[in-house]
Amino acid sequence: MPLPPPPIRPDPTREPTEQELREDLACAYRLLAHFGMTDLVYTHLSVRIPGEGHRFLVNPYGLLFEEITASSLVAVDAEGAPLQQTTWPVNPAGFVIHSAVHRAVDRARCVMHTHTLAGMTVAAQQGGLLPLNQMSMELHDRVAIHDYEGIAADDNLGERERIVRDLGDRPCLILRNHGLLTIGRTVGEAFYWMYYLEQSCRIQVAAQSTGAPLALPPLEMVQRVREQAADSPVKGWLPWQALKRKMDREQPDYRD
Repeated sequence: MPLPPPPIRPDPTREPTEQELREDLACAYRLLAHFGMTDLVYTHLSVRIPGEGHRFLVNPYGLLFEEITASSLVAVDAEGAPLQQTTWPVNPAGFVIHSAVHRAVDRARCVMHTHTLAGMTVAAQQGGLLPLNQMSMELHDRVAIHDYEGIAADDNLGERERIVRDLGDRPCLILRNHGLLTIGRTVGEAFYWMYYLEQSCRIQVAAQSTGAPLALPPLEMVQRVREQAADSPVKGWLPWQALKRKMDREQPDYRD
């Protein structure tokens, strides 16, 4: 197989089209299914549609992530109400967390939320994410924690403000006793943070399961690794291009 041409570095100031966002978000749904990061038909990935007002794309309620396509995504308002005709329902209660973050955090153009075994295991631990590996050291001081307040729903609107407060300027959030959440200026960036947050949780659970003493590096080293893994307006862009090529080869119908 010939090598693909190298991708052209994007202009971070250019607004993507709605179709481009649909294809990227559908690709992300397929990738979460591929990497075993789903919870049946539950949890959501969402992206803000450029333009006037609050409009977002989200999955129809009842489809598995592996079934999501660009055209099946539903445009909703800030309360999760559909703005287009759809044969599948949308779960407004499941959009509560997303709408809070989207509206309050400018860089949260994409929001991803998962219920994975490793993520929920770390979310149940008092110590949160530990700097056990180079991956998790990159996340040092980039992961916030929000304490559990029950199932997020419209009857607990005050939680929206507390989620935004706890997230602050970080790209990652551990929802205590619940799961993981990441944000990004692009779908690719949000996926980057989610993938490595999930990997860090898996590493932690695996290391703890051995029963051996954990080797925690000194704080100065952890901070150095975090600084070496600098943020940028195109964070995660290069692996995202490779992952899209993978889906184009293996599951090209995500673009339909």
